[in-house]
Amino acid sequence: MLYNKGVMKKLFFILILSALVLSCTSAQQQQVSRHPAAAEITFTFTRQSGSASNQYAVWIENAQGQHVKTLYATRWTAAGGYRSRPSSIPIWVSIFNLANASRDQVDAVSGVTPGTNTVTYTWDGTDSRGALVTNGDYTLVLEGTLRWENQVLYRAPFRLGQGASTPQVSVQYTGDSAAERGMIGGVTVKVHR
Repeated sequence: MLYNKGVMKKLFFILILSALVLSCTSAQQQQVSRHPAAAEITFTFTRQSGSASNQYAVWIENAQGQHVKTLYATRWTAAGGYRSRPSSIPIWVSIFNLANASRDQVDAVSGVTPGTNTVTYTWDGTDSRGALVTNGDYTLVLEGTLRWENQVLYRAPFRLGQGASTPQVSVQYTGDSAAERGMIGGVTVKVHR
């Protein structure tokens, strides 16, 4: 049987590429199963019209109120918008130490502001370096800038390692504008382990 060398090279390349893809997929599946979901927050985000709004961040704190891991922050604030508008998610900016964060650290946690939708952010039980945290007391925090200095802060303390639960979520508004309070609503938190 005669084989064309060009065809054989292409076939060999395809086989190698397929093996790499399968290897990467397997590694991703192992990583997912190694760090199952620890907790998640779900809420309705209703995008507001106008400027100085639509900014929020979601993160985990330990029992001492220290930052453990940011799950999401709106890119405008994270990429430097907080400098021109210090009232944009100021608690997260401070606790994340945004002024001293590297570009890679900011890129890893930030994203474009979503459109109106129900959103869910999941924590895998790791810290910002990717290491598993110990069981104990944590708080899932959601901070939103409703408009200029008008803020909302949701907090849900929970105990990791005691099984599934639905912790109570508290809410605190600052500022006087009730009009934008619909930006974030229906906040629920579920702990999975």
